[in-house]
Amino acid sequence: MNWLHDISYLFGGIFLANAVPHFVSGTMGQAFQSPFAKPPGQGLSSSTVNVLWGFANLVLAYLLLIRVGNFNLHAADQVIAAGAGVLLIGLFSARTFGRFHGGHSPKQS
Repeated sequence: MNWLHDISYLFGGIFLANAVPHFVSGTMGQAFQSPFAKPPGQGLSSSTVNVLWGFANLVLAYLLLIRVGNFNLHAADQVIAAGAGVLLIGLFSARTFGRFHGGHSPKQS
């Protein structure tokens, strides 16, 4: 087990999961928070910026997951590392962006 590869897979999972909301929001024509907004991470960026940012995240995920080492879906440590990255950025995003989109207080029916 090469722990440097596992760190790469952790960050690959982070970039992979981070690509989803940006790319999807952008392709739906919706503005969404991005690091390029003012203030960063709080203001909204255009749908075009989000498509580009989402695609950049996909490229980084590819480089970190596929081009570093020899990622194997049957190797538990590698899958756990990538999955931990997905989970970490997912929880971070839920907490961070939930305050902008009402995600902290479920609506009563």
